[in-house]
Amino acid sequence: MNKNVIRSITVIAVLFCLLWLIGLGWAAGEYYAGKPEKVPEPTTVNKKVENKKGLTIVALGDSLTRGTGDESGKGYVGVLTDEIKEKTKRPVQLTNLGINGQRSDQLRVQVQEKEVGRQIQKADMVLVTIGGNDLFRGGQGLADLKAEDIAAIEKKYLDNLNFIFEQIRKNNSEANVFFIGLYNPFIELDQGKEMSKVIRHWNYDSAEVSAVYPKIVFVPTFDLFELKVNDYLYSDKFHPNSKGYRLIAERVASLLTW
Repeated sequence: MNKNVIRSITVIAVLFCLLWLIGLGWAAGEYYAGKPEKVPEPTTVNKKVENKKGLTIVALGDSLTRGTGDESGKGYVGVLTDEIKEKTKRPVQLTNLGINGQRSDQLRVQVQEKEVGRQIQKADMVLVTIGGNDLFRGGQGLADLKAEDIAAIEKKYLDNLNFIFEQIRKNNSEANVFFIGLYNPFIELDQGKEMSKVIRHWNYDSAEVSAVYPKIVFVPTFDLFELKVNDYLYSDKFHPNSKGYRLIAERVASLLTW
């Protein structure tokens, strides 16, 4: 085989080799150009989902509902609201409809008002303090009252209380209602023991009325103030001070299921 033939074969082989390399490069380029990039995995962040559904509280009643005597201005209603917020991490909407000096006959009228009824309809919880002004007549006590006078006052009060509860349930059958019982602010006076007997009887009858209705809970407070009443009273010796209101709030809070 002469040199020209060998040279020709070599050239052809080199050309075929170059063509093969070019084809291989083109094919590889097509492959990598068409291959999609790796999609990053979605990042899952495990966060505690908080319950943002709000809780609506409506407070009804007298000066204890208003918090009279509490230097902080909160009263048991405000302290309880703060504790509920802290424990549940839920927003709380509070509507305080308490009126200083209000008696049960006046609350009876108030709960029939259209706007009050609308507020009760929205409530998840209703707080009620009433009866202290009926019995104590705005702080006068019971010294000049005869047994028959007290019985007549209580009879009217229980009738009003029954109507108030009926009206609350008429507007809202599901809300939990907490009715705060009476303590004796006069326990250290000369007739303190006799007054305590009347108040315990009053509380018993109030609890009996409460028990007739579903989800209406009577909350006793008499024992909270019994031993050291002056430690928990405001300077007027009638309303609770901030410590006294905190005791009441803690008693109500102990009945709640978080």
